Amino acid sequence: MIILGLNAFHGDSAACIVRDGVLIAAAEEERFRRLKHWAGFPAQAIAYCLKEAGVALGDVDHLAINQNNSAHLWRKVLFMVGRRPNPALIRQKLRFRAERSGIDVLLRQEFPGQAFAGQIHQVEHHLCHLYSAYYVSAFEDAAVVSVDGFGDFASAAWGHGQRDSLRVDGQVFFPHSLGVFYQAFTQYLGFPHYGDEYKVMGLAPYGAPSLLAQLRQIVELKSDGSFTLNLRYFRHHIEEVPFHWMSGSPDVGENFSPALEALLGPRRRPDEALEQRHFDLARSVQAMYEEAFFNLIDAVQRRTGATDLALAGGCAANSVANGKVRRQTRFRRVYVQSAAGDAGGAIGAAFAVWQRQGGKRSFRMDHAYWGPHFDAAEIAQLVAARRAQLDASLCRTTTIAEEAELCQRTARHIADGKVVGWFQGRMEWGPRALGNRSIVCDPRRADMKDILNAKIKRRESFRPFAPSVLEHEVTNWFEEDDAVPFMMQVFQIREDKRPRIPAVTHVDGSGRLQTVSAATNPRYHRLIEEFFALSGVPMVLNTSFNENEPVVCRPEEALECFLRTRMDVLVLGDVMIERQSEA
Repeated sequence: MIILGLNAFHGDSAACIVRDGVLIAAAEEERFRRLKHWAGFPAQAIAYCLKEAGVALGDVDHLAINQNNSAHLWRKVLFMVGRRPNPALIRQKLRFRAERSGIDVLLRQEFPGQAFAGQIHQVEHHLCHLYSAYYVSAFEDAAVVSVDGFGDFASAAWGHGQRDSLRVDGQVFFPHSLGVFYQAFTQYLGFPHYGDEYKVMGLAPYGAPSLLAQLRQIVELKSDGSFTLNLRYFRHHIEEVPFHWMSGSPDVGENFSPALEALLGPRRRPDEALEQRHFDLARSVQAMYEEAFFNLIDAVQRRTGATDLALAGGCAANSVANGKVRRQTRFRRVYVQSAAGDAGGAIGAAFAVWQRQGGKRSFRMDHAYWGPHFDAAEIAQLVAARRAQLDASLCRTTTIAEEAELCQRTARHIADGKVVGWFQGRMEWGPRALGNRSIVCDPRRADMKDILNAKIKRRESFRPFAPSVLEHEVTNWFEEDDAVPFMMQVFQIREDKRPRIPAVTHVDGSGRLQTVSAATNPRYHRLIEEFFALSGVPMVLNTSFNENEPVVCRPEEALECFLRTRMDVLVLGDVMIERQSEA
């Protein structure tokens, strides 16, 4: 049985292929379109997944999409009757509903000559999130929680996964949402773009939670774990908040009302300097989110009795909160798959349909490498085609077939303070670069953040860089010891180790780590082992291979990024390209 799973018509559109209950391929549309958070119909991601699986559209038995227009219909009607929102808001939601229908028409348009004869399934948004979290985890008995902005009129859901079954126990419905709360304050703090919430999370450690009392007037926590918003501070429930996505990257209008500025003072403009009051507000927002998050998962833990927790939804990308779960709750293990946000709904939809068709749960996602890959011949052809440009840029190209030598030489470049582009194997699934589309550097250099920002990233100075650490060394360097293969948890670095790795130690002594296993990424593991042998430090600084664009997908994009920035070394498969001097 072949199931095509889709996340479509909102941010991070994506596709996956599941064959007989096993994931074969998964990718986000943005990597092919080269526009961050691409929304709309994921035609190119679908094409990739079909090719990777070696099938045509006509071979697909079921198409599962991360949405159900009919979900919670009676709640939608009651809301419209009771609230009487602005007619423009009603028209907006009807327009979205219309645009999201007609999948079969879009398939015919995008794949002419390939007739889809399978069955189309709409799966409720948060059910997709719950399946994407639990169904691919290694857990047999787990609490399962989804928290995000909105999807199918809900913003959160929770339940209990046991072996092959998944039960939904409760939900929070529109207009109340922790995702909307965090998004509104992200905009208030001067970060206007879709997906900018991670900037607030990075800013928070520079401040104090001095505004938490005011924020408790905005979010009210309930004894059952749910929450409500004080709606006077928001706009989304009464008027149309501009939201554009069909033409490419999502563009979301401001979601807070004038009452928020009356409570907290003027908003920060994007070009305005950051001040201590902004740091303090960011810290207070994070603290308020954590209060609500822990109130919810504590309640779910009491109801289920489970000590394993599977998380999904856009808010599951809040790695700071995720990293505190073991310390602050009775949960002992946490699983957040690599595409926890809306893209991951493609996987959730596919596995929900697999179960409904009588399939058994067997697949476990222990790595994120489900995207496109390129062989040595393709890389050699690219290098040959760009030879003149490489020569003009004073680049030396060497093919190193022996993996040990390749990793040793790359590790030496890292130890010498070079900025290295590392392009290997299959592209990662989800927003994080996890050792196949990464830029790697020496974590021991206090100036490495400045070097990276000057040479390549050009991003805000307050944002931290992450460590990729050998999994068996985690307990020696961090105060927690758990598998974090997808960089979805932040742990405290041991105090005595912080001076040795300043480039990956945030201002509060934390690090958003990725644990690296020889079983799931042997080449990246070997590279870090070689650096460990040279430096005595079992980790490298890892940041995404990009420059204000989606993470690179193809070797062409990696080479172009290398040439237009001041990166020192590029390793494309077995090919090492070294810049002899700055062009």
